[in-house]
Amino acid sequence: MKHAIIQAVAPDSIAEEIGLAPGDAILKINGTEITDVLDYMFLTADDELEIEVLKADGEVEIIEVETDYEELGVVFENSLMDTPKSCHNKCIFCFIDQLPKGMRETVYFKDDDARLSFLQGNYITLTNLSDADIERIIRMRISPVNVSVHATEPELRKKMLNNRFAGNVYEIMQRLAENQITMNCQIVLCPEVNDGAHLDRTVRDLAALSPYVNSLSVVPVGLTRYREGLYPLKPFDAQRSAAVIAQVEGYQAEFLEKYGSRIVFLSDEFYLMADKPLPPASIYEDFYQIENGVGLIASMREEFYEALADVEMQSLDKTVSIATGEGAADFIRELADALMARVQGLNIQVFPIKNEFFGGGVNVSGLVVAGDIIKQLRGKKLGKHLYIPSSMLRADDDVFLDDITLEGLSDALSVPVCPVDNDGYQFIEKILGLEEKL
Repeated sequence: MKHAIIQAVAPDSIAEEIGLAPGDAILKINGTEITDVLDYMFLTADDELEIEVLKADGEVEIIEVETDYEELGVVFENSLMDTPKSCHNKCIFCFIDQLPKGMRETVYFKDDDARLSFLQGNYITLTNLSDADIERIIRMRISPVNVSVHATEPELRKKMLNNRFAGNVYEIMQRLAENQITMNCQIVLCPEVNDGAHLDRTVRDLAALSPYVNSLSVVPVGLTRYREGLYPLKPFDAQRSAAVIAQVEGYQAEFLEKYGSRIVFLSDEFYLMADKPLPPASIYEDFYQIENGVGLIASMREEFYEALADVEMQSLDKTVSIATGEGAADFIRELADALMARVQGLNIQVFPIKNEFFGGGVNVSGLVVAGDIIKQLRGKKLGKHLYIPSSMLRADDDVFLDDITLEGLSDALSVPVCPVDNDGYQFIEKILGLEEKL
């Protein structure tokens, strides 16, 4: 079977030098068959390689090369070189099960692939792993692995994942820790399911695997209006959120003294729902799980005020608008007010977008769809630009979750729409148009 089919070869690379070309397939390296990208990465780490290649014309060549530990310089047709492993669980909180019909097909795929955990930071449940898979992780030193834990109590985890094989997660993690494999972990917290005393046990079990459990994020369950026939879950409110904050901040103080790290961190949503001030950036240490919504606001706030200190008092006759999720609206207004105070004549309008598409308690910016922005902003005077968080768009693409493109949104509102990363410096640069002057 041909897995590693070459799509492109970098100019002046080792691959070009030894005659590799698009359409060729790498079959073996140093006598070992290439079945996926991890095999390729692991085997090409050697200095001396014997590469068995199936050329596009059907001939098989053996090529010997010394790499001096440089990459070969090839791009493969399938970056994984294999089919991603899908999830076999039926989690009671699964967000994909709460999606409406008619969205793009890729949105409904549930991956549970350890390779994607290492390569892209995806979270996996470990329920897809055989003993051979675990041994491969250990042998190849695949680290870190991102694990969706949710509960370490075997029966509770089986219930939450609706999988009778899901109860041994802690045993697998102990095995990985014993072999010095680093893990970042996640708990999707569901009221009256895995909170309270259950959360106590899970957090303490995972902290006991420090330093190989490097971090643990606690995120609230996300509930949409499309839950007919699904497990009856309750949303978090201000009171429940405040209780979780108090509980987790207690662990942080204890673990910082005991392990030298807080280990467990809360997503920003808990503080927003409880209407409590978010911790300063220093609390999040190295922002281990910022992509999981942990410390996003603290990071951006710190960057913003650092950048603002370098903005000279000035005048600028300019009106712009920002569309954001309801949860982050007050924070974005804070930044907008601070920037307007520094720049006379600058007018920044902030529009919280109510998530009518998903409904329920969904108020994060990353789940806002273009259709809701259009419905709520059509006909408004938005100024020179409309800025949106880039998290609203599919990674490396200009498409929203409802399959409307960035260009489609711009056309519908008759204004240029500009995505902005979660970056305080970029926020100021784009609003002031500084990147246009560089």
